[in-house]
Amino acid sequence: MKKLNFLIAFALMALFVACEDAPKKENTSSEKDSETKMEEKEKSIKVYELEGSPEFPDAEISMLSPTSPNVEAGEVEFAFQVENYNLKDQTENAGENGLANSHHGQHVHFILNNGPYSAHYEDAFIKELPEGEHVVLAFLSRSYHESVKNEKSYTLAKLSVGEPTEEQKLDVDFEAPHLFYSRPKGTYKGKEQTDKVLLDFFLLNAELAADGHKVKATINGEEFMLDNWVPYVMEGLPLGENTVALELVDADGNFVEGPFNKVERTFTLAEADKEENEMEM
Repeated sequence: MKKLNFLIAFALMALFVACEDAPKKENTSSEKDSETKMEEKEKSIKVYELEGSPEFPDAEISMLSPTSPNVEAGEVEFAFQVENYNLKDQTENAGENGLANSHHGQHVHFILNNGPYSAHYEDAFIKELPEGEHVVLAFLSRSYHESVKNEKSYTLAKLSVGEPTEEQKLDVDFEAPHLFYSRPKGTYKGKEQTDKVLLDFFLLNAELAADGHKVKATINGEEFMLDNWVPYVMEGLPLGENTVALELVDADGNFVEGPFNKVERTFTLAEADKEENEMEM
């Protein structure tokens, strides 16, 4: 009798365990579905290195004016010497890589304090500078806005404009790593400009590597770790407003302190304008 009771108890226990296991299997399946959906979400934007751009290893730019780091507030004349690079030329593969291209040709990207750049197709121009201390970065750009990246393709300067207050002064170490944002910018119109969008930035005193510094790019909330200083292409972006945030991090993923090493920008993708076929920025 005791043996029979034992067998009944054992059978009931086995049945109870089986019933307990059933919901767990359903949860596991649900978790797998969630993981799959998450993977699909992570792949909704594609980011890859741009290849095939003509190289300009000997291209140079240097600043001729202003000659003094101290200038008056207001209109400031900037002049540059450009060597081994032709401003206004169309870059050789322009129109073949699917990127928005300026019909004005190759130019200079002028950046003040890591703000949005202005494009200049002449080697001299006037900029309105407010009172304060400012960091000026100018680098050569291909006609489709990809920066030329070599040791002499840029010029960097700190200017004291007017009589800066203590709050307006900048403590910038030009020997430290710095990240400057370049593209994307503004509004892109039509399928030819919105299918592929250039992601580009300029680095100083930092080398990217799988086991070293990286740029963490967050695009519409999706994170990408970039370990090579090259131009990138983004695909799969929706029409409307998009957001890109860039952050320079070390080998452990920690933010590298610096006044320009974290930046966020928005840009817009729109349908083609019937009366305007080319974007100008």
